[in-house]
Amino acid sequence: MAERKPRQPRSKGAGAGEKPARGRREKKTTDPVANPEVRLHELREEMFKLRFQFATRQLTNTARIRTVRRDTARVKTVQHQQESAAAGSGSS
Repeated sequence: MAERKPRQPRSKGAGAGEKPARGRREKKTTDPVANPEVRLHELREEMFKLRFQFATRQLTNTARIRTVRRDTARVKTVQHQQESAAAGSGSS
């Protein structure tokens, strides 16, 4: 039988294929917190264009639809969190 190589210990923290821990969001260049209304408008325009390209068979990167949809959900989540925080702090 062939000998097995010893296993490498796992590194701690988020690696290349791992998701970051919950609650620890990294700031991206397109930060939805900066101005969520503007970012949401941009994403909706892009989604419209992507759907149109998809319908006319001109879209080459279909995964972009999924990415834009998820980005839209992230922006809406941030908006909702900001509204909840404002409503919670205003009732004191």
